Amino acid sequence: MSIKHLIFRNLKKNIKNYYLYVFALVFSVSLYFAFVTLQFDPSLDKAEGSVKGAAAIRTASVLLVGIVSIFLLYANTIFIKRRSKEIGLFQLIGMTKNRIFRILTAENFILYFGSLLIGILVGFSISKLIIMILFKVTNIHAIAKLHFSLEALVQTLIVFAVIYLLIMLMNYLFIKRQSILALFRVVSSTESRVKKMSIWEIIIGAAGIIMILSGYYVSSKLFSGDFKTMNELFMAMIFILGAVILGTYLFYKGSVSFIFNIIRKKKDGYLNINEVLSLSSIMFRMKSNALLLTIITTVSALAIGLLSLSYISYYSAEKMAENNVAGDFAFTNAMDAREFSKALTKAGVTFTERKIEVLQVDANLKNILESNLEELNFDPAITAIPVISEHAVEINVTPEEAVFTGYSDLMQKFMTFADTGKIELKGKTEVIPLTYLGLKKEFVVSGYFSNFGQPVAIVDKTIFDRLKKDIDPAIQKKSPLFIGINLKNEEQIEKANELFKEIKFIDTDWTESRLEISNEQKHVMGLMMFIVGFLGLTFLVTSGCILYFKQMGESEEEKPNYMILRKLGFTQWDLLKGIRGKQLFSFGIPLVVGLSHSYFAVQSGWFLFGTEVWTPMIIVMIVYAALYSVFGLLSVLNYKKVIREAL
Repeated sequence: MSIKHLIFRNLKKNIKNYYLYVFALVFSVSLYFAFVTLQFDPSLDKAEGSVKGAAAIRTASVLLVGIVSIFLLYANTIFIKRRSKEIGLFQLIGMTKNRIFRILTAENFILYFGSLLIGILVGFSISKLIIMILFKVTNIHAIAKLHFSLEALVQTLIVFAVIYLLIMLMNYLFIKRQSILALFRVVSSTESRVKKMSIWEIIIGAAGIIMILSGYYVSSKLFSGDFKTMNELFMAMIFILGAVILGTYLFYKGSVSFIFNIIRKKKDGYLNINEVLSLSSIMFRMKSNALLLTIITTVSALAIGLLSLSYISYYSAEKMAENNVAGDFAFTNAMDAREFSKALTKAGVTFTERKIEVLQVDANLKNILESNLEELNFDPAITAIPVISEHAVEINVTPEEAVFTGYSDLMQKFMTFADTGKIELKGKTEVIPLTYLGLKKEFVVSGYFSNFGQPVAIVDKTIFDRLKKDIDPAIQKKSPLFIGINLKNEEQIEKANELFKEIKFIDTDWTESRLEISNEQKHVMGLMMFIVGFLGLTFLVTSGCILYFKQMGESEEEKPNYMILRKLGFTQWDLLKGIRGKQLFSFGIPLVVGLSHSYFAVQSGWFLFGTEVWTPMIIVMIVYAALYSVFGLLSVLNYKKVIREAL
């Protein structure tokens, strides 16, 4: 048999094991090529004024290379170990290690560069789709065209050629270092099997659960006021990160076996076939994969968390713009408002206008307000707040009462208001005591008057007039008048916004459009969501493939056990029920732990990114879990084939 014939026979023999590896490689190459193509796409240049996309995409490309490199090197390690007996047989029949290396190199070259060329073709074909997705999520109006970039092709070939050389170096070192005897034992030595749990493993298992729960507890208290200084806050974040990551490692190292061992003891050791194939297998195998599972879980949690936070900002863009502008359009200059109103009327756009006079008044809020961080240097006894009359918003209060409205979730985390209490509003010469009645969510004036987060005090008309006669000019805004314009027909918002952008206003600093602010935030957060989404998808595919490869190796190793069970009378269906349970644990445990980590991470700081949390977070988690489950299903199908071939 010639070397050429041997190479092609080996490729044909192993193609059933390599198909998902080929898919992941094609997927990674196509995504990388499409990303690099974006950097040189002329249609992206038109969007540079709105989104500095090229630099961000270039950074994402580097991260993408890192993810793909780690995956390919790790996958190659799995495959080279699975072929260790084959390599040992080659040596037994007289082949030198150099010749064996050349055979493997030729096989890898055909498989790798064949996948690389397919990936480049796929990447080119989807590059237009990707830039269309980018324009859609960033709300940019530009024409996407199918563009082939020679620079992107050269860069892709260089990057993946370097990865190929690293793979070959890894194979060369593996073959050189292994003796013939070691090659026949390498597979059996890669998985550790533990028949009985020691006291030390029980301690490790309990410690892992305790560390994760303690990290979650501190995370839930992160911005609740328990940590009074920035140093305490920083140390708490370090503790959370360390406790959760180390706890996750210990969880896989001992907690899973510890929990399943408790379940087994409750059954007095009498397990049915389903439990033997699921619980027992997980107990014996998960410990040896603790580091790998910790990395997969941590990066999964990071991907889900970042994608959730970016989607929260994107999802909350309109609501945050509405809170900031308090209308469709906001002005502080009467001449600017009049000019815009004329333009709307001339264009046939119907609207309503409201004017609110806003005073800046020193207040004593020490009885109702508490700062959660000492570094804020905030004195609640002397703070300036905006004040408006009850007639401006149609809320009835007596001359002895005051209601606050318009307070952001972010400010609420650092400065907490009581439900009721006594406050004082201070003019230049007099102090007016009032009873605070609570805080409403609605924003009634733009962020210009409320310092982008402070509440607005609503008082009785008589109190407002007294404060107006006794104001301190030193703390007043340049303009005391808020003018809000709301369209009667929201379908005309685009037309009105175009008019808004065409007019040359006198006071451009505080002339605002809700749609324009919303679009700007969508530009920024849409780009982040686009990048994080594709990086997360790449990691999901690569990590899912790695878990699948591990399960594929386990199925081949356990094939003799299935043969014995089939001979004892167990049907294929009996074994499959246990296998489904095993895959549920093998893929489900890292997924559930990753989702749990990301949930607490998002809950501890979502208010820094937007106003809505549940809907975007749940959508991201459901999509990620659904895509991840595909690899569990593929693993079950692989086991089904192995069981069918067991007899």
